[in-house]
Amino acid sequence: MFDSSRESIKLPLDPTLYALDADELAFFQDQTGISDEQELKQHIVAVQEKAYEVFNYTCIRRFLFTKLKISRLPPYREALALLKRYPNALFLDIACCFGNDIRKIVADGWPVENAIASDLQPAYWKYGHELFRSTPETFPAAFIQGDAFDTTTISPREPFYALEEPAPLDLPLKSLTSLTPLQGRLNVIHASSFFHLFDEAEQLRLARQLATLLSPAPGSMIFGSHKGREEKGFRDAVRSRSMFCHSPETWKELWDGQVFKKGAIKAKAILHQIEREDAPGEKPFLISWAVTRL
Repeated sequence: MFDSSRESIKLPLDPTLYALDADELAFFQDQTGISDEQELKQHIVAVQEKAYEVFNYTCIRRFLFTKLKISRLPPYREALALLKRYPNALFLDIACCFGNDIRKIVADGWPVENAIASDLQPAYWKYGHELFRSTPETFPAAFIQGDAFDTTTISPREPFYALEEPAPLDLPLKSLTSLTPLQGRLNVIHASSFFHLFDEAEQLRLARQLATLLSPAPGSMIFGSHKGREEKGFRDAVRSRSMFCHSPETWKELWDGQVFKKGAIKAKAILHQIEREDAPGEKPFLISWAVTRL
């Protein structure tokens, strides 16, 4: 989902960036069955090294896959609560990498048979099984390999609205080879550390692609986080490439009126500054956001 030619500098891995807080440690001990902290670190670092050879994503280098990001986003509890309203609700983790976020929401109660992960690189999903010491049988979430921009992965169309229902889905989720059959069916879509990989026009196109997947059922949501700015524009060059970032206001305007019909959704976006432990002095902004069907 990302053109690797845009990012030419491959920084060396730095194991000192590994740091789990108490919740993260407990999660990884439970998921992997490794209780010894040093053994767990060695295991996680070994998988990180393999995955970094697939592509040098910053999130892999900085161990961001250990940070339980999804559960710390403001809309997370609302997303889980949708199960009470829609017991058969479907969840998608797009650009899932190792599948750490989908595993967290399943651990917190989302039925694994109603959870789907998708990534451009199937190797990351394979390394996810290695990381969490699972198999497709012990963690049977569906995985769909694909490029979200590719029309064979998501067929272009308008979002579904209240009076329009998708055709019945007759195939098991694990048999799907594209996301198109899920259009209009997903109650929760999580997309973090994803949009900021693309320029302004591509971010709009990606939003429109994902919007086709969202159910028109009230409360259904897309949420996540990614790099942002106080005012829309480009960050300073990051690892030899510029990065386009929306502000909270322009991000909400994109979804409410450009992606969905004006007034069909409620968009929220909060900007906050973070510390970069691997880049002292650099304090980028993150947008945490949610788009909810009314």
